[in-house]
Amino acid sequence: MTMFHFFNCAILTFGPHAVYYSATPLSEYDTLGTSVKAALVYLGTALVKLVCLATVLKVSENDGFDPYQELLKAVIGFIDVAGLYFALTQLIHRNISQNHKFQAVGLGWAFADSVLHRLAPLWVGARGLEFTWDFILQGLEANANLVLSISLAALGSLMWLRKNKPKTLIPIIYTCAGIVATMPSITSYLRRGLGWDFPKVVVFELFTSLSMAFISWQLFSACQRPS
Repeated sequence: MTMFHFFNCAILTFGPHAVYYSATPLSEYDTLGTSVKAALVYLGTALVKLVCLATVLKVSENDGFDPYQELLKAVIGFIDVAGLYFALTQLIHRNISQNHKFQAVGLGWAFADSVLHRLAPLWVGARGLEFTWDFILQGLEANANLVLSISLAALGSLMWLRKNKPKTLIPIIYTCAGIVATMPSITSYLRRGLGWDFPKVVVFELFTSLSMAFISWQLFSACQRPS
């Protein structure tokens, strides 16, 4: 039963990444190499963030919400944006379109995040004797992160690769990108500042990810229309 629960949670956590790759044109255009490169960039970015967090942040004596500490985390979190910029603009990609490029980068980014932050806890915890909903919720959280990562990659593609975008949409694009980039700090405030429990936070993440995906899709479509 414990291994069955582990495999269910693992499929829920990592399965959507494989489904997205195989169900979209990404598999037809063989963009796996782009996703792997983006995953490696994510791992390098995560290492830089870890060093910065260990250098700047102080060990808190309580688990409460510290606005100053969370502000520093949010600023350091923008290293992810720099890493995403590098993955989208500096890596050598195969001859793929802009539409497929940001999807492949976002997919690799999200998969690396899930492996780095969820694989070890899943392996240790989901194989325990007692059934718990926490790892199912973590799987749903990974799905929300997948949608947010692709949305952020789409917004980054519009910011850095699309030159002829309508000027009226530029503030909206940057605002949405800022919201997605600061989602870890937002969820941290909901947990520690407002005392939300984990299921409520996951529902918020799922709703926000779908909303940002819809907005990103509308912005991307609007920027593709001839002016």
